[in-house]
Amino acid sequence: QVQLVESGGGLVQPGGSLRLSCAASGRIFSIYAMRWYRQAPGKQRDLVAAITSGGSKNIADSVKGRFTISRDNAGNTVYLQMNSLKTEDTAIYYCNGVIRTSGLTAAREYWGQGTQVTVSS
Repeated sequence: QVQLVESGGGLVQPGGSLRLSCAASGRIFSIYAMRWYRQAPGKQRDLVAAITSGGSKNIADSVKGRFTISRDNAGNTVYLQMNSLKTEDTAIYYCNGVIRTSGLTAAREYWGQGTQVTVSS
């Protein structure tokens, strides 16, 4: 199986920065894309940023210019650098991966357990 483990969440003041990490491990044949979603209380889960195996990136308009997504050379760890944080960025941030576990199976989505980000003075 595949595990996605997030880390790096916490409490930060408005204007501050945090870097989230998501490490994928287990039976990984190939990773097609890695994404960050977030879900605030009472709201739907929204896509924040995505990066494909080819390096293409997509950033939500709400965080463009403040958040960046990157990955390590092996491609199994993805990062979300969050700068100029605002109170409205407060949410649980989830890592999502589109991963194939063998050459004989189709890729499917896997989710991490989520990490809380709280922006408050």
